[in-house]
Amino acid sequence: MASGNDMKAATQTYGGFLTLVKIGTVASVIVAAFVVLLIAS
Repeated sequence: MASGNDMKAATQTYGGFLTLVKIGTVASVIVAAFVVLLIAS
């Protein structure tokens, strides 16, 4: 577990990780929808 001094840095890192996961999820859904449309047509 992070000590008190590292807690702020750990929180920032976790926040950045969550943002990356959210963006990655949206990008994956968009790419998947595009591929499905390509296959369907």
